[in-house]
Amino acid sequence: MDKAALVFMFITFGTANHVPRSELQNSIPGLASQKPAFCNGMDCPEFTVVKSTKDYEIRDYVATDWVSTDQLNMEYKEAWSKNFMKLSQYISGQNDKMQKVAMTFPVVTRIIPGQESNFRMNFFVAPAQKPAPKPTNPEVFLQSIPTLRVYARRVAGYARDYPVWKDEAVKLEEALTKDGLEFVTEKWWTASYDAPFNRHNEVIFMAK
Repeated sequence: MDKAALVFMFITFGTANHVPRSELQNSIPGLASQKPAFCNGMDCPEFTVVKSTKDYEIRDYVATDWVSTDQLNMEYKEAWSKNFMKLSQYISGQNDKMQKVAMTFPVVTRIIPGQESNFRMNFFVAPAQKPAPKPTNPEVFLQSIPTLRVYARRVAGYARDYPVWKDEAVKLEEALTKDGLEFVTEKWWTASYDAPFNRHNEVIFMAK
């Protein structure tokens, strides 16, 4: 799939598949009642900002649910495209209820670097959507993530290629090390809140 088609698909799922939320949203735990501007009005995981610096933000996230899929031993952009296609098919109705599921932000990719890099893409499941329908594609699965603390660094502008993400991850790693913070080093995450490779992006490390 070429880049233009992927951008169009992301925008389409980010608008046509959006399910409006009622005033009950504020009473649903796990769904931010006052979403950050970069969520663009979409459902996104709830977090509390513990501290902000010029290099990163410390956040505490509530427990969340996700629909996920993996690609092994593949170049980042190719893995991103294949993973996004599988998850978009799930939210379009490729599930046991043949039900459309709301598109949410961010699109999160876990990266485990190595000789056979592991790329896991995750779509957030909004609490109002639960219980989420079960995927019918055996390569797609649901998972729950407990409360956790992370360090997030804003990646401004366009982040098209893996070297761009990696460079920002190194900057975040250096800043955290300088400040004496402990974090998981064997894996890290990218998060996109807009059309892919565009505007508001983040690199994330998990606190130990």
